[in-house]
Parts: sequence; structure tokens; C-alpha cells
Amino acid sequence: MIEIRGLTKRYGDVTAVDGLSFDVRPGVVTGFLGPNGAGKTSTMRMILGLDRPTSGSATIGGRRYADLPTPLREVGALLDAHAVHPYRSAGKHLLALARGNGIGRRRVDEVLGLVGLADVAGRRPGGFSLGMKQRLGIAAALLGDPGVVLLDEPVNGLDPEGIRWIRSLTRDLASEGRTVLLSSHLMSEMALTADHLVVVGRGRLLADTGLDAFVRSAARETVVVRTPGARPLAALLEEAGATVRPGAGDELLVTGLSGATVGDVAGAHGIVLHELTPRRASLEEAYLELTGGSADFASAGARPATPAETQATTASMTTSGAAR
Repeated sequence: MIEIRGLTKRYGDVTAVDGLSFDVRPGVVTGFLGPNGAGKTSTMRMILGLDRPTSGSATIGGRRYADLPTPLREVGALLDAHAVHPYRSAGKHLLALARGNGIGRRRVDEVLGLVGLADVAGRRPGGFSLGMKQRLGIAAALLGDPGVVLLDEPVNGLDPEGIRWIRSLTRDLASEGRTVLLSSHLMSEMALTADHLVVVGRGRLLADTGLDAFVRSAARETVVVRTPGARPLAALLEEAGATVRPGAGDELLVTGLSGATVGDVAGAHGIVLHELTPRRASLEEAYLELTGGSADFASAGARPATPAETQATTASMTTSGAAR
């Protein structure tokens, strides 16, 4: 288990991580979320001993990373896909890591095959696409068959097939009882992959809970109503304490009341309904609602996305990942 206790990191006057405490447990995929500059990468770097905490601690199985006798066999990590020797072939890059940790060449061949790079093992990664570099970085993370795996934005640059592969890989690792900490900005994938979420903003812990509980608590359910009596029903629902927004045509988007209550109000006043559909909030909506005040970089005049915009954003992000 990864244990973070009171972890703080300051760079001069800037506090990147501020008294952070949480656990990453074996057997589940823990999603690590937060806006740009929230302290996610700094936290991962301190877990791996790459940065020294200003105060607090980060331990793996009760020990600091620097105290692990065979670190690559216990912890595998991908923080920067570009951190490879540009003139050493992919195979030799992994072989150098293997020999430094007492790992045989057979394992190098195994992980190259696992990540789909066996056919380009003799090529230099300096000419690789970002997606290929991500795969090489994941191969390095898995080289020692570790019990703990940390992946920072591993789906960047991957096409849809690669993104699905990462999803399957991380869930398989967790099902084997390994500890998996996964950072990503692709909310649609995190919703399909993570079991547990740790959400940070400006270096502080905002949430440490299961995925379903996070979505339920951070965003209210919306009830989609279609009716020819949209105007009078909207007035009645607002009197009952709901927030009502107009949708397309005769559609109303209602928050603050359950679907059953909306139906009861309409029935009591003889208003015909053509649709009454409770719509659960998405992870993206819940995340934006929780972290809206914690983003260091936000566009002026930004407003919450509509459901249609959220769907379009997800599709665009998947397409852009395939294009890189």
C-alpha cells in the first residue's frame, strides 16, 4: 500500500502540495485527479523519491522508495514518456534498465510484446510517436513485474485501441492484487477504469472516495422532462424548490427534485408528460463542480458545460488522442 501522510512540497514561495494525506490500496485502480498545477505529478515524484518533501512522508509498504532493496521489482512508474535515451534502441533501453536491476533479457522481450513494440525493438525511440513512447514507458514500468504501478497520463498520444488497452491493462493489474495509481485528464476513461478516486486542488485533498460515491455526492441528478405544458410545469417545479432550465423544444432540465416528485407535481395539476427521465451526472460534471474553484488556469467567462457539450468534449478528446 502507498501511504501519504501530511505530504507538503514548497518551491520557494509556491506550495505545490499542501498537507496531503491518503492511501492507495492494493486490488483497485485508484484514479488521481485534479486541475493542471494541482500537485499530482509532484506527489508522484515524491512517492518515487525524485523530489524531497518539505514535510510529511510518502511510503510504499511502510518504506521510502530510496530504502527499497530492488525498487524496479517493487515499483514501476511512468511519469514522462520522453525520458529515454534518444540514440539507444527501444530494446537496449529496456535491457540497460533490466541489467541494472538483475532482470534477465527474456523479461525484456516479454514486455516489448506486451506493449506491442516487439517489431520495433531495434529502432531508436527518438523517432517514435508520442503513443509509441508511452508504450515504451509502460514497458519499462512493468519490466520488474512490480506489485505497485504509477502511471501519469498514460493515454496521452494513444489511439482509441491503445486507450482501451490501457484500460484493460490497469484493471488486470489491479485484479491480480497490485496497487495501481493512475492519473488522467480523460474523464470518460477514468469513469470506465477507476474504482476509487483521489481528487486534489491547489495541492490539497478535495475527495478520497469510491467512484460512484464521488459522482453522487459532487453533482446533483438531473431529471429530463418533455411536456406540452412546459411553462406552467416549470413554474410549479420552481415553487416546489427545483431549479429548472429550458432544453430543446418542449424539454425541461430539472435539478433539486427527484423524478418521482416531478411526476407527482405534474400529475396533481393534470399536466401531460411525454418524457420523465432521471439522468445521473457524469464523472466530468461531478469533477468540474468540485474543482471549479481550484483551477489555477481557467478561461475568462467560463460556464458549466451542457450535457451535449460534455459529450462533444469527450468525443473530441478521443479523436485528438487518435490523431497524435
